[in-house]
Amino acid sequence: MTALLSTRGLSLSFGGVVAAEAIDFDLAQGERLAVVGQNGAGKTTFINICTGYLKPSGGHVFFDGHEVTGHSPRSITRRGVGRSFQLPQVFTEHTVRECLMLAASSVKQRHGFWLPLAEAVDAEEVDATLELLQLAPRANDLAGALPEGQRKLLDVAMALVLRPKLMIMDEPTSGVSSDEKHQLMAVLMRALDERKVTSIFVEHDIDIVRRYATRLCAWIAGRIAADGAPEEVLRDPVVIKNVIGE
Repeated sequence: MTALLSTRGLSLSFGGVVAAEAIDFDLAQGERLAVVGQNGAGKTTFINICTGYLKPSGGHVFFDGHEVTGHSPRSITRRGVGRSFQLPQVFTEHTVRECLMLAASSVKQRHGFWLPLAEAVDAEEVDATLELLQLAPRANDLAGALPEGQRKLLDVAMALVLRPKLMIMDEPTSGVSSDEKHQLMAVLMRALDERKVTSIFVEHDIDIVRRYATRLCAWIAGRIAADGAPEEVLRDPVVIKNVIGE
């Protein structure tokens, strides 16, 4: 079976710091991959390369059978890769519904000109995505007025409205209270499952990883040190010493 996302020999350094070292990686359709590692291990660098925010110094990235190495984030989004960020990237002075409409219109052009917003979006798709992420009750509220957990959901909703095949989330529970983390992840994973979207999420909370991941990659110093079933990886002595810290 062809992998949905693959990298071969992926490398990148910042000065003398190796952020990615000859990474060979394959992600199958339907997986829920959690990525763990200490700060500076290379997790965010890896997903930034895969989504076009960084260009590697060596190696290749393939998505859905096409090479996307060095392509722009917009180009990779159009191929079907959604992205959310550790700090939610929302339009704080617009309503929640307007945020989704702006996101939905961002990849629609005709003859080199932007379409009017009302023509560029499918209103039913916007409303369905709001319902899916449980944001419909806040649809007419300003995005800047949302609590952090709902901003996280809105950030994902703005990607899901484009119907991606893969959703990559950078620390979706960071900044969210312990009491709300599992509720937020349950909403996210239910939405992704309903739309049959494969997912990668960077996470520090091991309880979240155990409950929601089907596969786990542990990063240490720019390399994937362990890759497999979550409980298996979490029992690895190297991972315990260098990642979990127990």
